[in-house]
Amino acid sequence: MTQAPSLTTLDSLKAGQSATVIHLAPHAQGGIDVQRRLMELGFVPGERIRVLKRVLKGPLAVKVGESTFALRRFEAAMISIKPE
Repeated sequence: MTQAPSLTTLDSLKAGQSATVIHLAPHAQGGIDVQRRLMELGFVPGERIRVLKRVLKGPLAVKVGESTFALRRFEAAMISIKPE
């Protein structure tokens, strides 16, 4: 029997990996406004996402549904995910 993947945050995914959004947490740098903006963009619990590109110490290109967004590292760290 294989063990289910544990929860982690979006900023830890490698390019090409997919995951499901589990939870969004507020962050001291952006607070509730950034959390709300991420949810409005489609980063909601149950949504499948995919990291398209990572820039060393820079943003992540993430596909949500049919849209692609660039997220700063601290924004990606707010998103708890279950990797696939």
